[in-house]
Amino acid sequence: MTDRVDLKLGFDCNNRCHFCVQGDKRSLHSPRSWDRIRHDLFFGYLRGARGLVVTGGEPTIQKRFMDVIRLARHIGYQRIQVQTNGRRFHYRPFCEAVVAAGANEFSPALHGATAPVHDELTQAPGSYQQVVRGIENLVALGQPVITNTVITSLNYQELPALARLLVELGVEQFQLAFVHIVGTAAKNEQWLVARKSDVLPYVKEALDIGAAGGVRCMTEAIPFCLMSGYESFVAEAIIPNTLVFDADKTIHDYTVYRLDQGKARREECSTCLHFEACEGPWREYPVLHGWDEFVPVVA
Repeated sequence: MTDRVDLKLGFDCNNRCHFCVQGDKRSLHSPRSWDRIRHDLFFGYLRGARGLVVTGGEPTIQKRFMDVIRLARHIGYQRIQVQTNGRRFHYRPFCEAVVAAGANEFSPALHGATAPVHDELTQAPGSYQQVVRGIENLVALGQPVITNTVITSLNYQELPALARLLVELGVEQFQLAFVHIVGTAAKNEQWLVARKSDVLPYVKEALDIGAAGGVRCMTEAIPFCLMSGYESFVAEAIIPNTLVFDADKTIHDYTVYRLDQGKARREECSTCLHFEACEGPWREYPVLHGWDEFVPVVA
């Protein structure tokens, strides 16, 4: 049974993020054809999915983006989320058009509390102001906004300030996702990827700020053993069963993929109280920084 479809329309993007997991896909793969999109949407729906995440690359710059939203609504998808860098939502008429087409949940990415940090990470001058205005527009339209922030060496000290900003903007949820060291991020790992133990105090302060402000907060790719007292914020525990249509492959169960191929646990993890629930870090992380930070919780 599938709960949600993750559909990647293509890998073109108007950002050049230092941490992009898609890497060189924009130059290797053409946008998804309309026939494949139609097939994927109907296939996922017949598998039981009623949630859809439209993503990329940057989906909003794809020529048939609006058609995808309309078709998904016509088929019967109930929750249609746009996972986006957020820049085009700077334009209020665009926001209104996407909502009218049928999208009803929005996941823009904000990677810093200040323009210099966000714009440096995205390599897109002015993108911070565009994303913030986009969030304001969507909130004003009464739309659920669920932001995502990739945690890197450049922005982790800003996470508490970012949490305050997101509370002020009125987002419904924010997620703090530790950088996945693949794609472009792998090329920049030596300066981009902080140690999780250095990041944690700022993550936990940000979670406290968000929770106190009435915002649902989640983390991703930070194992339970590092989240003592904050276990309820670990997103992996609630990620729905997801069917992923990627560039040249289909992942029929993203949870199984994460456990079997994406993430890693060592032998010592089997003694941890959280072993059954925890997925461990992305497997590239201990190759870079080792396993010493990850201590099994035994009492």
